Amino acid sequence: MKSFFRDVAEAVSGTEQDFTEGKLSRAILLLSIPAVLEMVMESIFVITDIFFVSKLGADAIATVGLTESMITIIYAIAIGLGTATTSMVSRRIGEKHPDSASKAAFQAIFTGLVVSLLIGIPGALYAGKLLGLMGASQPIINEMSGYTRIMLGGNVVIMMLFIINAIFRSAGDAAVAMKVLWIGNIINIILDPCLIFGLGPFPEMGVTGAAIATNIGRGTAVMVQFYLLFFGSKRIRLSVKHISIDFKVMFKLLKLSFGSIGQNLIGTTSWIALVRII
Repeated sequence: MKSFFRDVAEAVSGTEQDFTEGKLSRAILLLSIPAVLEMVMESIFVITDIFFVSKLGADAIATVGLTESMITIIYAIAIGLGTATTSMVSRRIGEKHPDSASKAAFQAIFTGLVVSLLIGIPGALYAGKLLGLMGASQPIINEMSGYTRIMLGGNVVIMMLFIINAIFRSAGDAAVAMKVLWIGNIINIILDPCLIFGLGPFPEMGVTGAAIATNIGRGTAVMVQFYLLFFGSKRIRLSVKHISIDFKVMFKLLKLSFGSIGQNLIGTTSWIALVRII
């Protein structure tokens, strides 16, 4: 039992173990605990927004709920790309080719940036119409679509969190992926009430403030991710030589992700339909 709790503590704090060696059961434990906590951290972003926004009334809660239902599509795509990234990077790590792993990691990041741009531009431009399609009332569309516009337009931070965390997990640095989300959540929890209600020197922005706080929190976590990728001492490192576009690798990444994206989209589409009916 003591060894179990010792392994749990090591999983949370981070480990330097080579997962290609040693007991498989221990490797699974060390990787799975941070992964589970990472998903918990991601859900706290939404819980925090709803908690503070609930003080603004039913329309504000509806805005967050309707927007999050649309963002589940982004989650589905991000998870799919993350799964493909895990497949490509972990294979190179297992083959003891860290340079090839770094090259694959950059292609995954660049692919995520392109996909998020294709989603973000129309999402920001047509935020009000998308809320209308989801059944939002006219007051919500007129007064609160700023939340949806910022969340959809800033989807790149969600995409990067999933993809770069997949890179860290693939290299066996699962605890790093979890800890960057701690940073993002702490910032979001602090900024949410400040920007929503105008505490201290901050402007009162209502539900739009929640979107700004969330994107700042996630964006800060992404900046920490990039710093660790380029300047950290983890198993995988990026440098200038890895910054090049390889369409062959990108297409392979997209091909690998289609299955996972399709499976996730089935569930998210059903959820969006249910929300629209309600």
